[in-house]
Amino acid sequence: MFKKILIANRGEIAVRIIRACKEWGISTVAIHSDVDKDSMHVRLADESVCVGSHQPINSYLNIPAIMSAIELTGAEAVHPGYGFLSENYEFSKILEENKIKFIGPSSEHIKMMGDKIQAKKIAKKNGLPIIEGSEGGISDKDEAKKISEKIGYPVLIKAAGGGGGKGMKIVNKSEEFENLFLTAKSEAKKYFGNDEVYIEKFFQNPRHIEVQILSGKNRTVHLHERDCSVQRRHQKLIEETPSPILNHEIRKDLFNRTVNMVEKIGYEGAGTVEFIYEEGKFYFLEMNTRVQVEHPVTEVVTGIDIVKEQIHIAFTGDTALKQEDINPRGHAIECRINAEDPSKNFQPSPGTIGMCHQPSGFRTRVDGAIYQGYKVTPYYDSMVCKLICHGRNRTEAIQRMNRSLDEFVIEGITTTIELHKKLINHKKFINSDFNVSWLDKEKII
Repeated sequence: MFKKILIANRGEIAVRIIRACKEWGISTVAIHSDVDKDSMHVRLADESVCVGSHQPINSYLNIPAIMSAIELTGAEAVHPGYGFLSENYEFSKILEENKIKFIGPSSEHIKMMGDKIQAKKIAKKNGLPIIEGSEGGISDKDEAKKISEKIGYPVLIKAAGGGGGKGMKIVNKSEEFENLFLTAKSEAKKYFGNDEVYIEKFFQNPRHIEVQILSGKNRTVHLHERDCSVQRRHQKLIEETPSPILNHEIRKDLFNRTVNMVEKIGYEGAGTVEFIYEEGKFYFLEMNTRVQVEHPVTEVVTGIDIVKEQIHIAFTGDTALKQEDINPRGHAIECRINAEDPSKNFQPSPGTIGMCHQPSGFRTRVDGAIYQGYKVTPYYDSMVCKLICHGRNRTEAIQRMNRSLDEFVIEGITTTIELHKKLINHKKFINSDFNVSWLDKEKII
């Protein structure tokens, strides 16, 4: 097994990786920006290196500084977590060239699946249904408009080189097209350095379903699905497993096709294949070549530590798991707790945490990096922790989440805890009568 791993990330995911490393007996190196020197991941790691100032481009995205930290500490491998450099194929390639193990897929696979247009072609070639749309990226607005009118409005314009709702615009009618097309291209250039966009049919009431996979040289297994349909402006708020709306036949078909595609491309590592699901049919959306924020719901129902499996695959080249080893039990729900004020259009709420009491008890898990006196800065993602509750069934998981949210106290900043209480007690959530557009259309706050 590896002797030392550098974690190229911060916050709760860095803490999560350090815990997995400790259980393997692996020494850890934390990198941090100047404002993160007192962060939990720095305190828990065996060593730490400051790699730059608070701007991500100067620290957590600073590849030369991170490479220097690797050389300085003698780390053999790098775990990128999610976000930052986790899907940066150039970083992965530099590590490969320097004989440092990247805990994730090859740079070739990151590049292949990170290009949304190429990923769509690969999915289609390997038997996954895809959304009707342009065959590739489009630069010419007249050609783009012609394709949109052929598909039929509404259509979705999406950035080829990224996700998270950036460079994504819904066009409901022909008159809106030109302005939104140019805006999408501008955002794509700003956030991803690539103004290429593509066009897809827009679904009115879809669910967002994703399949977790672990894959090695000899075998690919799936860890069942997650339903991530409670979203606000394409950002997930609540995730759960199993999905309350899939039947056995659809689930079996989804898993078989997903595993088949992942095996055929020779993928190694953990990954998530995401789908749009509407009216009994699913369509390939994208593949994320990293650990997901919502991986804990899968862990608590399967009993499998996904991060430890990532490390195992990186070291051995294969997964020790067989499909028959994976038998999910019960139902799990995760709420992302963000330092945001829902009453002020989800404005970020940085500040110093005063009192901090995190819930515990039977089948209750908190993944976070906060503590009393911790300073939430405005420089990074606003998520401060995740609350995961496991029950024998969905009803019990909701009940446990209710109890746990009531126990959660974070003073000094405004959080989304009260919003989550409203959401999980909402009739539509309880009845699983919602889709990805629910929160954007219905006033709940």
